[in-house]
Amino acid sequence: MAMASVGGAAILIGSLLAANAANAANAATTAPAAASRAQALNNAEATLERSARIAGTAWSVDAATNQVVVSLDSTVSGSKLDRLNSVLAGLGDAVRVERIAGVLSMRISGGDAIYGSRYRCSLGFNVRNSAGTYFFLTAGHCGNLATTWYSNSSHTTVLGTRTGRSFPGNDYAIVKYTNTAISHPGTVNLYGGSQDITRAANAVVGESVKRSGSTSHVHSGKVTGLNATVNYAEGTVTGLIKTNVCAEAGDSGGLCSMARPLWA
Repeated sequence: MAMASVGGAAILIGSLLAANAANAANAATTAPAAASRAQALNNAEATLERSARIAGTAWSVDAATNQVVVSLDSTVSGSKLDRLNSVLAGLGDAVRVERIAGVLSMRISGGDAIYGSRYRCSLGFNVRNSAGTYFFLTAGHCGNLATTWYSNSSHTTVLGTRTGRSFPGNDYAIVKYTNTAISHPGTVNLYGGSQDITRAANAVVGESVKRSGSTSHVHSGKVTGLNATVNYAEGTVTGLIKTNVCAEAGDSGGLCSMARPLWA
């Protein structure tokens, strides 16, 4: 083994070369393994999408463990559970199953935010198009329930008329303001203050988020999964983020924000 002296310090050249070669070999074997795992997760999601759209189930990728986490609510039992287990049996350790309390449901109720028909939801945030026309966004399952939306439960102050909706599949609706007396700032209500919305961004697993809704107001938590699929009794919604932030009936449509400068 060769040894060189640099500034009085002895360097084992052979050891360094061996170490560099070992690191290169490890990198060469790690890349195919990572690609193989990614393919296994993609295959698992494709199988679930194709064969496991069962009401009461949801799934998303946990980047920390490199697994697809399949969540089951209290209604998944009996034949529904048997069907799901038959699908999961062939997916091995690419999937992990967890039980969640209660029933997966769309959070909407009769009751102080935006009102349509006999229901109450939450306004997400205000937007405008290139022509300067103002709209607001809310949940698609809310948009399915009413055409005209109001700011009060007695339906005396109109906000606007629904111009678009998508649920199931997606879960969004857009309402055009028709009441010129209503202001529509680019802020979110923090129930004790407000904050300007400055930009939009994609969520990242592990980052902190806040949610503002008309029932439970402001709550915080973290993103735990991306590209989540949820199978409601009313239909399947895909492309969601998964968080550990609570929501109650009537919070539907409210804004979920990242701690990095979206509220800044």
